[in-house]
Amino acid sequence: MELIAHRGCADEYPENTLHALERASRRLPAVELDVRRCGSGELVVFHDETVERVTARTEAVADLDCTDLRELAVLDSEEGVPLLSEALAAVPPSVSVQVELKETGIGADAATVVAQSGREVRFTSFVPEALAEVRDADPDASLGYLFGEGPGVESGLDTARELDCDSLHPHADLCIGTDVVDRAHADGMDVIAWGADSRSVFEALRAAGADGATADSWTLAGVEADAEDGTAVAD
Repeated sequence: MELIAHRGCADEYPENTLHALERASRRLPAVELDVRRCGSGELVVFHDETVERVTARTEAVADLDCTDLRELAVLDSEEGVPLLSEALAAVPPSVSVQVELKETGIGADAATVVAQSGREVRFTSFVPEALAEVRDADPDASLGYLFGEGPGVESGLDTARELDCDSLHPHADLCIGTDVVDRAHADGMDVIAWGADSRSVFEALRAAGADGATADSWTLAGVEADAEDGTAVAD
């Protein structure tokens, strides 16, 4: 089962920064990042609607230009907020990328940035309309629907089918406690869980047949870095 570095392993590094993505790529086969539009129009890699939780400022991302965001110190590091294009360039070609769209109105531009990067990525979102925008812009795009804090299994499966998703992204509790994994597999979709927060949950997801999980630390899969260069070993 594949472990995906959520926000570049947010428990280990300043989340969604170039440093996080570069370092997490040395340890895991895939990274996940979040995308929003900033005030000057570019797509930037950031999770929250405002910068308050992880910086010393309080404004909305949509009210700050890319220069302002680049100069912020994310979680007291020396790392600012990168452009999506910069983030994609920071991840080695051998590492896959999962791009979560945090809002509508960015799907087409995200598809363009990805195409210009020459990379193949999986687009995910809790917002069906955002995924539909990507599908309209790129009929061959790989899409995954995120759900679990509201929509149940039936609704989640129905939405993923309507969007022609090739992956389903339920909360870990749904993967462990319902038959959603088997049903998604029967529909030809991979299952990538989110919300995995312990080694025991990771192992339960593996037992349930999930294909992957996003997590804030590589240690959930028993992966440790045995050198500064990030050589990874799994137990």
